Amino acid sequence: MDGLLGPLGLVVYDAADPATKPLAAALFARELSAPGETSRLAGAAGAALEAHGYKAQVTPGPEATALFALGDTREPIRRTDSGSYSIGDRPRSAADLVADATAHPERFSPNVLLRPLVQDTLFPTVAYVGGPSEVAYFAQLKDVYAHFGLPMPLVVPRATATFVDGAGLRFLQKSGVELGTLQARDDAALNRLLEQTLPRAVEDALQAARADVEARMATVIGAVPAVDATLEGTARSTLGKMTHELTTLQQKVVQAAKRRDDTLRRQFERTRALAFPSGEPQERAVGLVWLLNRVGPALVEILDRDLPVDPKHPVPTQHWVLSL
Repeated sequence: MDGLLGPLGLVVYDAADPATKPLAAALFARELSAPGETSRLAGAAGAALEAHGYKAQVTPGPEATALFALGDTREPIRRTDSGSYSIGDRPRSAADLVADATAHPERFSPNVLLRPLVQDTLFPTVAYVGGPSEVAYFAQLKDVYAHFGLPMPLVVPRATATFVDGAGLRFLQKSGVELGTLQARDDAALNRLLEQTLPRAVEDALQAARADVEARMATVIGAVPAVDATLEGTARSTLGKMTHELTTLQQKVVQAAKRRDDTLRRQFERTRALAFPSGEPQERAVGLVWLLNRVGPALVEILDRDLPVDPKHPVPTQHWVLSL
């Protein structure tokens, strides 16, 4: 990461480095001195989010703390009913743990709620750029920051983008298919595309047949009650069967078009597999190494050059499609 992005000014830091843990010792001690307060504040914020129709990213239990104890393994630190703590099945007094966190902060590690505050203690942050899930966590942390007396950074959603190669880009441009419609794992978008490529005469004939059947059967439905009122239902049922048969015929025509236009199908499926591997957005399904293998070291230069960032409007408002 340093080799790729260091020239652009990125500083890479190992969050597990024990040498810097003393800088967070006061934060760890405060978390243990106010049992359950971080969990309570984050939980209340999460409940407020859900009351407004959003999803809370984390729902900590009343016994949870925002710290792990580090030993041979990483173990959660939990509050007990007596006001002390437990690590696994080992009881620990609050005073003992606070003293331990102050003297040996390298024995502790923050969980997802406290990690941003540790980060901002080590590196005071003006703005935090994160992905959707990371940004969502911050929606529960405003009061937690205030509890620890730390200024909360501005939160900026990162830009989102999908790489497609030249063939995929030409397919999207020529077909008019929107990138997002490729995510579905069914053939609905492909069927719509194939329907658009049907000979106009075939489509017009099918639509005219449907309209003619519906119009003529409407006359029949209106007339038969004069002979027998119970026949109206039979006539409506007959209309349903006839329109169903026409729909089936149309689907068979579409299937025939699929077989006929196999090239279009291959282009669609190839672009879908590239943009949404296994149905997931590319940026959440493939990592940096995959892109480096496809593009090479020039990837960083391409992103720096082609991924738009407007200094007047730094919050991304759209998803970008970039060419490999």
